[in-house]
Amino acid sequence: MNPHDDHPVATSSQHEQEVAALELTDHPTVRAAYRSVAETWLGRAKPSEQMRARFDAAFAEVMFSAAMWSSNQDGLRPKVTCITRLGHSVGGRSIPGSRWGIDNPDSVYRVIPISGDERYEIRGRVGEHRMTENYFTLWDANMGTVAVLNGRTMEVDADGSFTVTVDSDPAGDRPNHVRSTPEAHEFYIRDVLLDWGRDDPNHLAVERLGGPPSQPARTLDEQADATANMMAYFANFTGKLSHGVYKMPPNHFDLAWSADKVGAMRNQVYVMGRFDLGPGEAFVVDVSDGGAEYFTVPLGNVWGTTLDIVDRTGSLNKAQSVPNEDGTYTYVISPTDPGVANWIDSDGLTEGILTLRMAEFGGDGPKEDLGARGRVVPLDDLEQHVPDLRRVSEQERKAELADRRAAYLRRLPEGTV
Repeated sequence: MNPHDDHPVATSSQHEQEVAALELTDHPTVRAAYRSVAETWLGRAKPSEQMRARFDAAFAEVMFSAAMWSSNQDGLRPKVTCITRLGHSVGGRSIPGSRWGIDNPDSVYRVIPISGDERYEIRGRVGEHRMTENYFTLWDANMGTVAVLNGRTMEVDADGSFTVTVDSDPAGDRPNHVRSTPEAHEFYIRDVLLDWGRDDPNHLAVERLGGPPSQPARTLDEQADATANMMAYFANFTGKLSHGVYKMPPNHFDLAWSADKVGAMRNQVYVMGRFDLGPGEAFVVDVSDGGAEYFTVPLGNVWGTTLDIVDRTGSLNKAQSVPNEDGTYTYVISPTDPGVANWIDSDGLTEGILTLRMAEFGGDGPKEDLGARGRVVPLDDLEQHVPDLRRVSEQERKAELADRRAAYLRRLPEGTV
């Protein structure tokens, strides 16, 4: 019996999929792809010494995410798969992490495959504390948006339960209906936890309605081929994303609205940039959220994985940050603790990628002051550059990190490895 069966993420189904994906990585086709994709990616990226040192661990996560995701692509036999988790143990077996694509540390990402000519019900239950941001996005095969259901405003029963209907018919009197099309390929569901210690991911289950599947399931060899293809795709996708960021000047930001394609979230604003520091320097980031209820400031490497987000402050969101008196926010990014609030720990790196995400602006959209700017300052002179940031003692930092770990493990009850 799974001790976490009433958990929204660490379900028996999730664990079965993780063990199966782990076994799939031993298939000769997948092992060959692992080697060839690594060689190709390293050759194209031409990473710095710092980034090369992070490659092996990050690559293992990106590849395992590809194994997890590709294993749930049958719309006739749909499952709910959480595709971005940290490494943990299942039944004494070490399950790799599965972060990729510059993940958001606040998000529980889940996928459900569908076929546009089938009918489905997604049943679930919201937690006691519903999320600030939660979307069921129906994609086509190229991550283009077909339809979106706002989980924050969908209709739920008194006990928090809900049913989402999915088919190609109009909604009629069905309150939580997503209308599919022939191009519909899968749901990409983001449960975004603003307050890690309070917000609850949704419980989710899916059922395809109708008769037995009209086609057989993939053979093991067919699944291995699909996994190998997705491994190459994930590496190419992330490589292009990182290359675009690294074409930008360092310590600068570019503000962009999201698009309904290539995985970007509708109605979300992205502020992208990279930092590149010399010895004894810090990167100070000033953020005006434009009225967003939610934003996050995560650090990542060129391989598309975030840094240490459990035992270090490799990301901070709005609920985890101390605002300035005028409502703006100031962050200090550095490889060593500067002794101030809003420190984003670069885990020893002096270079990396920032992908600020801002969302939930209300009906009038973002205010005109939305934006972010960065400045490089000497760590020795930090106090004069950020005089209003609250000072944090060593003991306070330890307590902050202990609380952070406990809050994160609410979504990873298996613990980290």
